[in-house]
Amino acid sequence: MDLSNLAVIIAAAACSPNPDERKAAEQSLDQIKHAPQHLIRVLQIVVDGGCDPAVRQAASIHFKNFIAKHWDPHSGDQSKILPSDKSVVRDQILVYVSQLPPILRVQMGECLKTIIYADYPEQWPHLLDWVKHNLQDQQVYGALFVLRIMSSKYEFKSDEDRAPIYRVVEETFPHLLNIFDKLIQIESPSLEVADHIKLICKIFWSCIYLELPRPLFNPNFFNAWMGLFLNILERPVPLEGQPEDPDLRKSWGWWKTKKWVAHILNRLYTRFGDLKLQNPENKAFAQMFQTNYAAKILECHLKLLNVIRIGGYLPDRVINLILQYLSNSISKNSMYTLLQPHLDVLLFEIIFPLMCFNDDDQVLWDEDPHEYVRKGYDIIEDLYSPRTASMDFVTELVRKRGKDNFPKLIQFIVGIFKRYSEAPLEQKPYRQKDGALLAVGTLCDKLRQTEPYKSELENMLVQHVFPEFSSPAGHLRAKAAWVAGQYANITFSDQTNFSKALHCVISGMRDPELPVRVDSVFALRSFIEACKNLDEIRPVLPQLLDEFFKLMNEVENEDLAFTLETIVYKFGEEISPYALGLCQNLASAFWKCVDTDNGDDEADDTGALAAVGCLRAISTILESISSLPHLYGQIEPYLLPIMRKMLTTDGQDVFEEVLEIVSYITTFSPTISLDMWSLWPLIMEALVDWAIDFFPNILVPLHNYISRGTEHYLTCKQPDYQQSLWSVISSLMANKNIDDSDLEPAPKLIGIVLQTCKGQVDQCVEPYLRITLDRLRVAEKSSFKCLLIEVVSNAFYYNAPLTLGILQRFGFATEIFTIWLQMLQEKKKSGAHANFKGEHDKKVCILGLTSILSLPAGQLPGEALPPVFRALLELLVAYKDQLAEGAKAEEEEDEEDGDDDNMDDFETDDEDDEENPDETDESTLRKLAAQAKDFRSYSDDDEFSEDDYSDDEELDSPIDEVDPFILFMDAVTAMQATDSLRFQSLRQTLDPHYEGLANNIAQHTEQRRAEILKEQLEKQQASTTVAS
Repeated sequence: MDLSNLAVIIAAAACSPNPDERKAAEQSLDQIKHAPQHLIRVLQIVVDGGCDPAVRQAASIHFKNFIAKHWDPHSGDQSKILPSDKSVVRDQILVYVSQLPPILRVQMGECLKTIIYADYPEQWPHLLDWVKHNLQDQQVYGALFVLRIMSSKYEFKSDEDRAPIYRVVEETFPHLLNIFDKLIQIESPSLEVADHIKLICKIFWSCIYLELPRPLFNPNFFNAWMGLFLNILERPVPLEGQPEDPDLRKSWGWWKTKKWVAHILNRLYTRFGDLKLQNPENKAFAQMFQTNYAAKILECHLKLLNVIRIGGYLPDRVINLILQYLSNSISKNSMYTLLQPHLDVLLFEIIFPLMCFNDDDQVLWDEDPHEYVRKGYDIIEDLYSPRTASMDFVTELVRKRGKDNFPKLIQFIVGIFKRYSEAPLEQKPYRQKDGALLAVGTLCDKLRQTEPYKSELENMLVQHVFPEFSSPAGHLRAKAAWVAGQYANITFSDQTNFSKALHCVISGMRDPELPVRVDSVFALRSFIEACKNLDEIRPVLPQLLDEFFKLMNEVENEDLAFTLETIVYKFGEEISPYALGLCQNLASAFWKCVDTDNGDDEADDTGALAAVGCLRAISTILESISSLPHLYGQIEPYLLPIMRKMLTTDGQDVFEEVLEIVSYITTFSPTISLDMWSLWPLIMEALVDWAIDFFPNILVPLHNYISRGTEHYLTCKQPDYQQSLWSVISSLMANKNIDDSDLEPAPKLIGIVLQTCKGQVDQCVEPYLRITLDRLRVAEKSSFKCLLIEVVSNAFYYNAPLTLGILQRFGFATEIFTIWLQMLQEKKKSGAHANFKGEHDKKVCILGLTSILSLPAGQLPGEALPPVFRALLELLVAYKDQLAEGAKAEEEEDEEDGDDDNMDDFETDDEDDEENPDETDESTLRKLAAQAKDFRSYSDDDEFSEDDYSDDEELDSPIDEVDPFILFMDAVTAMQATDSLRFQSLRQTLDPHYEGLANNIAQHTEQRRAEILKEQLEKQQASTTVAS
């Protein structure tokens, strides 16, 4: 197809107002897109200056999308682009990328990124040579553009993957330095010069982000770079050409260069600013950096900050980066010494004004309160915010250098409070009061721990915070709610003050200003957590919930849902009358958040986080009504659409939260409905396709389906759940690329089937044993081997003769017994069992081995019986001891529950020795050493391991009702009665140690029989009493 016809089709597919014409064009593109040289022709349209700009843009988007989907050889479509076409595209795109207008260069940049990330250096070895050549030629910008993409590929790569970037640095950085030096010397430089310098800075940043390349350790080379960076940092930004519009101004090229230089210097300071953190080979370089540059950078930063003190302009991001540097300097003695003479001006004339409510805040508050709220609670915004950086600086200053600075800072705040109180209404410094309240809230941890301030907090709140709940300034009403929330958990000497603040916060939820309502909701969370008398809230709970949902309809914010979660958790079952309405509203709010997430890139993070918050709140509600199962059937229909949609690939971001909801409903509903069963295929499809990381979460609902809906699981054929489970487990277990740890739920599921469906799934035993033994042969992780052996044990408990026969047909019976007994005998240095560590694991093994013990003499070889019996005795004693230890630990935990109430008096001030904050005091070191010793008592002997703990005990199982001691003694008694010669022969193999264990178990079993009988009698008496 010639270029003109192709251009017409591309234009129609992208721009035609006629849907039929657009669809026909799209189909034509689909038919020809894999034709040889198609990609080359599209690129020719993109670079054709005589072509319609709209068509060129449409062609660039088509080109970018095709490259993104089909270029990478890992995508599976590599054969659809001919190698010869790839070669032509690689060569031509380099020629044209710098010549294109910016709107097209962006698209080509994305294409270059895909190609470079996939092909460099293996399939594109001459790319570096092209870059070097053009850095010395007329195509400097194009070379810088490409080099930036190359360097970004390795920005976050670990050592073993960074080798190509070392060559890039060695061969291009001398040229970059030369170009940088020439650009700096240009008088009256244009904006194009700033763009070139910005690219060089971004390349440098990517190359040093994880580690400094070796060439830069050369002092002369490094000094040359640093001289240029400091030149950019110090030199005034040209006044001519600066945009008036604030948004355009902060993105202006010269301010961008200053921002990237500040970025680089911060990174270098973080890496080399502290000698104690250096490897021996880097210490000399770090010393050089500190001596020659750390103080010089600090001096430049202070000069820059002085610009805003006298009313000049600095972009928010530059201020933020400078304050980060200053914050990192506080703990370093030499730097703090340089900073100290400037601290009063810095703190009270620069940083404090940054903390105050300002003109930009007022405009946003008035014109777009939703955006004001979003920015105030967006963690990404915090990374760029001068206000957040100012708060961090103040926090670090009082934490590390409190003795020098905390009293005068508090004195300054008190002075503002006093001036505000004394000023007439029309002259009150509302914005300064706002900054003072922000400082008080920021310093809450320090103030709550430090006398004399600690004992004055309640008075401070009553005098200077609570009155602002009725301030004419909306931002002060919001700040009062926030500060009150920061101090909600202090001990109030007058409980009416707590009550007053609580009711002011609740009233704030009805404030006419949206930001006040939002801050009030977040403060309410702290008050509810601190509230000891819920009668304060009970009377207004319905109205409170109404206000909540009005706000959730206005604002997407995860903290709203978290506050609701706190209310539900605190009130527990009392929330049940509102549970249905709460879940309905949360479901509606969830769909709204999802729609926002899908429709607005800028709101993606906010919508996604808020959606997670809604689902978490739903889970908390479902948990709170667990003793009222009839409510689940009422709530289920409102949650089903969420579960059906979000158990597919559409819900990957909330999959864990949705599974939790499925788990609650399948656990606590009176029965599992057919609608809930319809989710089984979705869960299984996700597990096979992409959700293997969520297998532990998936285990819970699958367990519920099998154990609580056993009849449906066994009898339903459309779909066939037994076949579905077998298909998934067998494919996963056979996949050698899946790690052992990711597969641990699979043998657990097999165990659930065998325990729950005892006597009803004989046909499944052989195939499940086959895949289990196949995986056991290649398993490496000991905890996974234990789970595979437990499948065998469960099979013996399910039907011992059937299982033994299958193992004998496999020719694996002797080997499996050998492996099993060896694993049972393995001990750690401490003498504890190395395998089958949990109570559940031991119990499963006991039931399986006891079932083997019960086999008739003719089925089990005589020589196998004594080792099985000895292993059982040791296992039963270990199980008994573990149960006793668990009961004792639970009693101790109950006794210690009240100890947490005293934690308010435990000071966690991080301020090190004020005379030398770089050194830790001796008492702290002693405490840390003691803690380390306690930890080593576990870790040195491998006693402390996540493998020791399992959620299995939390899953109900038919074996919960089986007492393994009684089962064992009944089996021994039966053997004694039916085959006394075999029994006597077995006893003769026991040495005194095992005789003692057997007597111990026999005595304990009689105790267990008596305890069980007593429990049964008590239950009968209780039921009789209830009936009468």
